[in-house]
Amino acid sequence: MENIEKIQKIGSWVSYRPDIKVVDCTIRDGGLTNNFNFSEDFLKAVYKCCLDSGVDYMEVGYKASKKIFSTSDFGPMKFSTEEDIRKIVGENDTNLKLSVMADSERTDYHNDILPKDQSVLDLIRVATYIHQIPTALDIVKDAKDKGYETSINLMSISTVPTDELDEALNLLGNSEADVIYLVDSFGSLYSEQTRSLASKYLSIANQGNKKIGIHAHNNQQLAYSNTIEALILGVSFLDATISGFGRGAGNCPMELLLGFLKNPKYHQRPVVKCIQENLIPLKESGVNWGYDMAYMLTGQLNIHPKAAIAFIESEKNKNYIDFFDKIDNGY
Repeated sequence: MENIEKIQKIGSWVSYRPDIKVVDCTIRDGGLTNNFNFSEDFLKAVYKCCLDSGVDYMEVGYKASKKIFSTSDFGPMKFSTEEDIRKIVGENDTNLKLSVMADSERTDYHNDILPKDQSVLDLIRVATYIHQIPTALDIVKDAKDKGYETSINLMSISTVPTDELDEALNLLGNSEADVIYLVDSFGSLYSEQTRSLASKYLSIANQGNKKIGIHAHNNQQLAYSNTIEALILGVSFLDATISGFGRGAGNCPMELLLGFLKNPKYHQRPVVKCIQENLIPLKESGVNWGYDMAYMLTGQLNIHPKAAIAFIESEKNKNYIDFFDKIDNGY
């Protein structure tokens, strides 16, 4: 409780926080719904929305290894080559910073992440499970040596025992990462858990001069509220997506977050415009994301949403009670 009280002095829900950075993950997280098969016009529309809305970072996609993933199965932003990024952003002579995500053990980072002076990218975000931390730390070191800002997203923490999480956070706190992310991978966290974890993460940040971020999923329709809980405690890097666009239940909706923040640099109208002109037509075309009872159930059971994704894609009649019975018995 003492730590939480100290952290709360950073700001309240009505105060202006100059340390806040909003990170748009629309393309990277949303790309998981359609294997990154976006038109160039769609990618440019999201980029323009990020510019016009004043968000701080845009995550353009993954740096996936072509030795693991086939270019015939995925669109360009699964791999985010410099050439393909520049088709969308040019030289990006703007205040908007660009990022990509490098999955531990799924990226050829030594070769595919160029030195910063050869790239329009600014931030390398490293996603890792707890058993992959040694690889994640090497990716961070490689990116820092090349001149980038870096973050580490430690995934599936709701399934990690407390002592292992503490050990992992100590490692990350002593790493070269600039930002450590609290990630609710399964959309299973409630506000009390979010507050407790945010306090734990921020204690590590205070010791190691790090920033803390939050990446929330919306299985129980808590992504936005959990993001606000973390923000009030002092978490400063806030992930969101336009219209909550992301795999499964999606993410914290950007339009909600920007409507909440008191910083005059952020503008909500461009997000509403992008939803109307791009996200609604995308959903009408058959790309599926957002709250669904199947995702709610996996969130409440604290399990990966892959079973719910498979159910939603295959069950035309939406036999939810059958899904409930299967998943409640270890489906």
